[in-house]
Amino acid sequence: MNDAQGSPADDDFLARHDDYPDSLMRKILRETKTIAMVGASANWNRPSYFAMKYLQAKGYRVIPVNPREAGNEILGEKVYASLGEIPDAVDLVQCFRAADAIPGIVEEAKAIKPKVFWMQLGIRHDEAGREAEAAGLTVIMNRCPKIEYGRLGGEIGWLGVKSRVISSKRHKRI
Repeated sequence: MNDAQGSPADDDFLARHDDYPDSLMRKILRETKTIAMVGASANWNRPSYFAMKYLQAKGYRVIPVNPREAGNEILGEKVYASLGEIPDAVDLVQCFRAADAIPGIVEEAKAIKPKVFWMQLGIRHDEAGREAEAAGLTVIMNRCPKIEYGRLGGEIGWLGVKSRVISSKRHKRI
């Protein structure tokens, strides 16, 4: 049976990416120093801008990647058109792009060899995730590092958000 038909290897991949142990999230957030944020926006009311500002405040260097903003600055960091243009080492690639853009970003990421490839809350691309893992990257899908940092650090636990059930999708009304 091949992966497309639900082989045990496919089931293992899917299971590993439905829920991540807190220990893995803590390790990633503790060891990461430099984040390349693909899809970073200069618009202050976009989620990527807010996440970038938060992560910078927590001590991370966040390098914005956005072809439309290339050469400008967002929150004091030079914006690059692609991952390949970043002159510094990157620990984590965070994607604020739609799922259909993820395979191309994985290709770029493989060339710069970050430790982690992270797809933002609401973004999941299993095939690209498998490819990134095959290249030796740790893959996180459908999570937000800002939310995970706050949850694991206790910043948002007092709000009742520590339930691990956080979604960008609207709930159906009963």
